[in-house]
Amino acid sequence: MTTAPDTATDEEAGDHAEEHEHISDWGYVKVAALLGAITAVEVFTYFESVVDWGKALIPALLVMMVVKFGIVVAYFMHLKFDSPMFTRVFVTGLLFAIGVYLAMILAFGFHPWEIFQE
Repeated sequence: MTTAPDTATDEEAGDHAEEHEHISDWGYVKVAALLGAITAVEVFTYFESVVDWGKALIPALLVMMVVKFGIVVAYFMHLKFDSPMFTRVFVTGLLFAIGVYLAMILAFGFHPWEIFQE
């Protein structure tokens, strides 16, 4: 004897739709435009003839990386609309990634405290 797979009733589907109110298509376009603008600034950092970032280059790129990560996981991965447990998992991963990246750049001779000296 086979059993039919569990299916949600119309009432359950309606409850789920009310529980997770996502942004509109136009909202996704605005988020994508913001991500594109941040990416443009990141690419712009390669042109030293326009703006000389000096020693602030690495911290600026780190900040832009964290902001873009937050926007992507909040909206495109729907983390903003999910359980707070998922937010903690992603933030923990982000903190580990920043720690590994900082350890790597420190190993290659970049010292963040030198930014404020001169």
